[in-house]
Amino acid sequence: MSRILIALGGNALGDNPDEQIEIIGQTSGHIVDLVEEGHEVMIAHGNGPQVGMISAALEGERMPLPECTAMSQGYIGYHLQNRINAELNRRGIDGKVISLITQVVVDKRDEAFKNPSKPIGKFYTKEEAEEIERQEGYIMMEDSNRGYRRAVPSPMPIDIVEKESVRMLLDSGYTVIAVGGGGIPVAMEGDSIVGVDAVVDKDFAGELMAELIDADYLFILTAVDRVAINFGRPNQIELEKMTIDEAYGYMEEGHFAPGSMLPKIRAAIDFVESKEGRRAIISSIEGVKDALVGESGTLIYR
Repeated sequence: MSRILIALGGNALGDNPDEQIEIIGQTSGHIVDLVEEGHEVMIAHGNGPQVGMISAALEGERMPLPECTAMSQGYIGYHLQNRINAELNRRGIDGKVISLITQVVVDKRDEAFKNPSKPIGKFYTKEEAEEIERQEGYIMMEDSNRGYRRAVPSPMPIDIVEKESVRMLLDSGYTVIAVGGGGIPVAMEGDSIVGVDAVVDKDFAGELMAELIDADYLFILTAVDRVAINFGRPNQIELEKMTIDEAYGYMEEGHFAPGSMLPKIRAAIDFVESKEGRRAIISSIEGVKDALVGESGTLIYR
């Protein structure tokens, strides 16, 4: 059996708590399919819509982003562990689930702090975005032709504070939910760890955690069953598998959009390159079980 890290997208978790519970109820079944087969499973998740929602709700308090990410870890983790636990009980599986507040170390000298590029929160019209820029001083950006959102720095993760705890929990038979929202971004200041006003990409944080827990597979979940080249064109081709050399070639040819598929491909390559035998799969949540036997998803390998 394998150790698997699953990276769930925040956009796939709904726009409000009620919707999130319903979606996670469906998602938990696919996750428990893997647990039932005997795999060790860790779940990372995004929080782009949720952290923006929390920040907006607490606007008058000027709540810093690290605290907003911590809040999103708590309530998304609660829903995930609650529904996964319920599904385990429904199937009569003696499993243990836990969500862990997780801090991810970044470098304050990361160039991302000079160029905020991670969209979070709800969508606004151009006029609304311009007014928010004037009133709040936020940087607003257009996101995939769907409207304008707040843009924040997204530095690369370099370490995970709770990595040993996650490893111990997995070794003890727990299904672990960690690095939620990419983790709470922190940096070292002397002997202290302090929060940093940023949001870490969940795919890169999940990839780093997958390395640190010595996972066999990194699953990066998205809205499509397979990665495609010539996406949206008449000559679109869905890929069952690709080597990392082929992935580099497709990247150079511009097949993967920077704001959507490209970071997933980069994270997958990083994981596969990190150790012999490691594999990454990009898939929909519905195709997770079938992807392990090559019937769904796109396998990235050496």
